[in-house]
Amino acid sequence: MTERNRERLWAPIDGIYRQICEHPFVTELTKGTLGRNQFRHYLVQDGHYLRGYARALAACAAKAPIESELTMFTEHAGVAITAEADLHAGLLADLGLDAQAAAALPIAPTTQGYTSYLLAVTAYGSYAEAVAAVLPCYWVYARVGEHLQRHGSPEPLFQRWIDTYAGQQYQAVVEAVLAVTDRIGTHVRGAEWELMRRHLHTAARYEWMFFDAAYRMEDWPV
Repeated sequence: MTERNRERLWAPIDGIYRQICEHPFVTELTKGTLGRNQFRHYLVQDGHYLRGYARALAACAAKAPIESELTMFTEHAGVAITAEADLHAGLLADLGLDAQAAAALPIAPTTQGYTSYLLAVTAYGSYAEAVAAVLPCYWVYARVGEHLQRHGSPEPLFQRWIDTYAGQQYQAVVEAVLAVTDRIGTHVRGAEWELMRRHLHTAARYEWMFFDAAYRMEDWPV
Protein backbone atom coordinates (compact mmCIF):
# COMPACT_ATOMS: atom_id res chain seq x y z
CA MET A 1 0.00 0.00 0.00
CA THR A 2 1.38 3.37 -0.95
CA GLU A 3 1.49 6.45 1.27
CA ARG A 4 -1.50 7.64 -0.73
CA ASN A 5 -3.48 4.55 0.30
CA ARG A 6 -2.54 5.10 3.94
CA GLU A 7 -3.89 8.63 3.56
CA ARG A 8 -7.05 7.22 1.96
CA LEU A 9 -7.61 5.09 5.05
CA TRP A 10 -7.02 8.03 7.40
CA ALA A 11 -9.12 10.58 5.49
CA PRO A 12 -12.57 9.25 6.54
CA ILE A 13 -11.55 9.18 10.21
CA ASP A 14 -9.63 12.46 10.36
CA GLY A 15 -12.81 14.33 11.31
CA ILE A 16 -13.47 11.83 14.11
CA TYR A 17 -9.94 12.30 15.42
CA ARG A 18 -10.44 16.08 15.43
CA GLN A 19 -13.73 15.71 17.28
CA ILE A 20 -11.97 13.58 19.90
CA CYS A 21 -9.36 16.33 20.36
CA GLU A 22 -12.18 18.85 20.83
CA HIS A 23 -14.22 16.65 23.18
CA PRO A 24 -14.63 17.99 26.75
CA PHE A 25 -12.98 14.84 28.15
CA VAL A 26 -9.78 15.69 26.27
CA THR A 27 -9.90 19.47 26.64
CA GLU A 28 -10.59 19.26 30.37
CA LEU A 29 -7.86 16.64 30.71
CA THR A 30 -5.33 19.10 29.30
CA LYS A 31 -6.66 21.92 31.48
CA GLY A 32 -6.49 19.68 34.55
CA THR A 33 -10.19 20.27 35.28
CA LEU A 34 -11.54 16.84 34.32
CA GLY A 35 -13.36 15.23 37.23
CA ARG A 36 -11.42 12.46 38.93
CA ASN A 37 -14.53 10.29 38.93
CA GLN A 38 -14.73 10.70 35.15
CA PHE A 39 -11.09 9.74 34.75
CA ARG A 40 -11.57 6.76 37.05
CA HIS A 41 -14.61 5.68 35.02
CA TYR A 42 -12.46 5.86 31.90
CA LEU A 43 -9.70 3.73 33.44
CA VAL A 44 -12.14 1.10 34.72
CA GLN A 45 -13.77 0.77 31.33
CA ASP A 46 -10.41 0.83 29.56
CA GLY A 47 -9.40 -2.15 31.65
CA HIS A 48 -12.50 -4.04 30.51
CA TYR A 49 -11.88 -2.93 26.93
CA LEU A 50 -8.25 -4.04 26.89
CA ARG A 51 -9.14 -7.53 28.03
CA GLY A 52 -11.44 -7.80 25.01
CA TYR A 53 -8.95 -6.04 22.74
CA ALA A 54 -6.24 -8.53 23.71
CA ARG A 55 -8.49 -11.34 22.49
CA ALA A 56 -9.10 -9.46 19.23
CA LEU A 57 -5.35 -9.08 18.75
CA ALA A 58 -4.90 -12.79 19.45
CA ALA A 59 -7.46 -13.47 16.72
CA CYS A 60 -5.42 -11.29 14.34
CA ALA A 61 -2.36 -13.35 15.26
CA ALA A 62 -4.23 -16.57 14.52
CA LYS A 63 -5.11 -15.31 11.01
CA ALA A 64 -1.68 -13.83 10.21
CA PRO A 65 -0.16 -15.43 7.10
CA ILE A 66 3.37 -14.30 8.01
CA GLU A 67 5.21 -15.53 11.09
CA SER A 68 6.56 -12.08 12.00
CA GLU A 69 3.03 -10.67 12.06
CA LEU A 70 1.76 -13.61 14.11
CA THR A 71 4.53 -12.90 16.62
CA MET A 72 3.84 -9.16 16.66
CA PHE A 73 0.11 -9.43 17.33
CA THR A 74 0.71 -12.13 19.96
CA GLU A 75 3.17 -9.85 21.75
CA HIS A 76 0.77 -6.92 21.53
CA ALA A 77 -2.02 -9.03 23.03
CA GLY A 78 0.24 -9.81 25.97
CA VAL A 79 1.18 -6.15 26.43
CA ALA A 80 -2.50 -5.16 26.43
CA ILE A 81 -2.96 -7.39 29.48
CA THR A 82 0.29 -6.81 31.39
CA ALA A 83 1.85 -3.41 30.69
CA GLU A 84 -1.48 -1.61 30.46
CA ALA A 85 -2.65 -3.33 33.64
CA ASP A 86 0.41 -2.04 35.46
CA LEU A 87 -0.29 1.51 34.29
CA HIS A 88 -3.95 1.26 35.31
CA ALA A 89 -3.08 -0.21 38.69
CA GLY A 90 -0.86 2.76 39.54
CA LEU A 91 -3.34 5.36 38.35
CA LEU A 92 -6.32 3.68 39.98
CA ALA A 93 -4.47 3.40 43.28
CA ASP A 94 -4.02 7.16 43.26
CA LEU A 95 -7.77 7.42 42.68
CA GLY A 96 -8.60 5.21 45.65
CA LEU A 97 -9.48 2.02 43.75
CA ASP A 98 -7.46 -1.18 43.52
CA ALA A 99 -7.24 -3.14 40.28
CA GLN A 100 -9.20 -6.14 41.57
CA ALA A 101 -12.11 -3.95 42.62
CA ALA A 102 -11.98 -2.13 39.27
CA ALA A 103 -12.18 -5.41 37.34
CA ALA A 104 -15.28 -6.37 39.32
CA LEU A 105 -17.17 -3.21 38.31
CA PRO A 106 -19.75 -3.59 35.50
CA ILE A 107 -18.82 -3.16 31.87
CA ALA A 108 -20.61 -0.13 30.36
CA PRO A 109 -22.74 -0.27 27.18
CA THR A 110 -20.20 1.43 24.87
CA THR A 111 -17.38 -0.79 26.12
CA GLN A 112 -19.52 -3.88 25.59
CA GLY A 113 -20.51 -2.75 22.10
CA TYR A 114 -16.97 -1.88 21.02
CA THR A 115 -15.35 -5.09 22.24
CA SER A 116 -18.16 -7.22 20.83
CA TYR A 117 -17.71 -5.56 17.44
CA LEU A 118 -13.96 -6.16 17.41
CA LEU A 119 -14.32 -9.76 18.49
CA ALA A 120 -16.94 -10.43 15.79
CA VAL A 121 -14.87 -8.90 13.00
CA THR A 122 -11.62 -10.56 14.04
CA ALA A 123 -13.36 -13.93 14.44
CA TYR A 124 -15.41 -13.99 11.24
CA GLY A 125 -13.74 -11.49 8.90
CA SER A 126 -10.64 -11.86 6.76
CA TYR A 127 -7.18 -11.00 8.04
CA ALA A 128 -7.39 -7.65 6.24
CA GLU A 129 -10.72 -6.88 7.92
CA ALA A 130 -9.38 -7.92 11.33
CA VAL A 131 -6.34 -5.65 11.07
CA ALA A 132 -8.49 -2.73 9.89
CA ALA A 133 -10.85 -3.18 12.86
CA VAL A 134 -8.10 -3.13 15.50
CA LEU A 135 -6.11 -0.36 13.78
CA PRO A 136 -7.98 2.73 15.14
CA CYS A 137 -7.14 1.85 18.73
CA TYR A 138 -3.46 2.03 17.74
CA TRP A 139 -3.62 4.86 15.21
CA VAL A 140 -6.15 7.24 16.77
CA TYR A 141 -4.52 6.91 20.19
CA ALA A 142 -1.11 7.71 18.69
CA ARG A 143 -2.47 10.88 17.07
CA VAL A 144 -4.43 11.88 20.17
CA GLY A 145 -1.32 11.19 22.26
CA GLU A 146 0.68 13.60 20.10
CA HIS A 147 -2.07 16.19 20.51
CA LEU A 148 -2.15 15.74 24.27
CA GLN A 149 1.61 15.90 24.59
CA ARG A 150 1.68 19.24 22.79
CA HIS A 151 -0.82 20.63 25.30
CA GLY A 152 0.18 18.70 28.42
CA SER A 153 -1.75 18.79 31.68
CA PRO A 154 -1.08 20.62 34.94
CA GLU A 155 -2.49 17.58 36.78
CA PRO A 156 0.38 15.06 37.31
CA LEU A 157 -2.01 12.11 37.32
CA PHE A 158 -3.31 13.02 33.87
CA GLN A 159 0.18 13.77 32.57
CA ARG A 160 1.37 10.28 33.51
CA TRP A 161 -1.36 8.83 31.32
CA ILE A 162 -0.56 11.25 28.48
CA ASP A 163 3.13 10.33 28.54
CA THR A 164 2.31 6.67 27.90
CA TYR A 165 0.58 7.26 24.59
CA ALA A 166 2.81 10.09 23.37
CA GLY A 167 6.08 8.25 23.99
CA GLN A 168 8.38 7.06 21.19
CA GLN A 169 7.96 3.42 22.23
CA TYR A 170 4.21 3.53 21.63
CA GLN A 171 4.64 5.45 18.38
CA ALA A 172 7.01 2.73 17.14
CA VAL A 173 4.42 0.05 17.95
CA VAL A 174 1.82 1.92 15.91
CA GLU A 175 4.19 2.34 12.97
CA ALA A 176 4.80 -1.43 12.97
CA VAL A 177 1.06 -2.09 12.68
CA LEU A 178 0.75 0.52 9.94
CA ALA A 179 3.54 -1.28 8.08
CA VAL A 180 1.44 -4.46 8.23
CA THR A 181 -1.52 -2.47 6.92
CA ASP A 182 0.68 -1.18 4.09
CA ARG A 183 1.62 -4.73 3.12
CA ILE A 184 -1.99 -5.91 3.20
CA GLY A 185 -3.08 -2.93 1.13
CA THR A 186 -0.82 -3.90 -1.78
CA HIS A 187 -2.98 -7.01 -2.30
CA VAL A 188 -6.48 -5.89 -1.31
CA ARG A 189 -8.88 -4.63 -3.95
CA GLY A 190 -12.55 -3.86 -4.46
CA ALA A 191 -15.00 -5.21 -1.91
CA GLU A 192 -12.39 -6.20 0.68
CA TRP A 193 -10.84 -2.72 0.58
CA GLU A 194 -14.28 -1.23 1.21
CA LEU A 195 -14.78 -3.60 4.12
CA MET A 196 -11.46 -2.47 5.59
CA ARG A 197 -12.55 1.15 5.30
CA ARG A 198 -15.92 0.37 6.88
CA HIS A 199 -14.42 -1.44 9.86
CA LEU A 200 -11.81 1.28 10.34
CA HIS A 201 -14.50 3.95 10.30
CA THR A 202 -16.79 2.07 12.70
CA ALA A 203 -14.00 1.40 15.19
CA ALA A 204 -12.89 5.05 15.02
CA ARG A 205 -16.43 6.12 15.85
CA TYR A 206 -16.34 3.80 18.84
CA GLU A 207 -13.13 5.55 19.93
CA TRP A 208 -15.00 8.86 20.12
CA MET A 209 -17.91 7.15 21.86
CA PHE A 210 -15.54 5.68 24.45
CA PHE A 211 -14.29 9.12 25.52
CA ASP A 212 -17.83 10.45 25.49
CA ALA A 213 -19.10 7.56 27.60
CA ALA A 214 -16.38 8.20 30.18
CA TYR A 215 -17.23 11.90 30.31
CA ARG A 216 -20.90 11.06 30.91
CA MET A 217 -19.92 8.22 33.28
CA GLU A 218 -22.19 6.02 31.21
CA ASP A 219 -24.20 3.28 32.86
CA TRP A 220 -26.93 0.94 31.67
CA PRO A 221 -30.22 2.91 31.50
CA VAL A 222 -32.37 -0.02 32.64
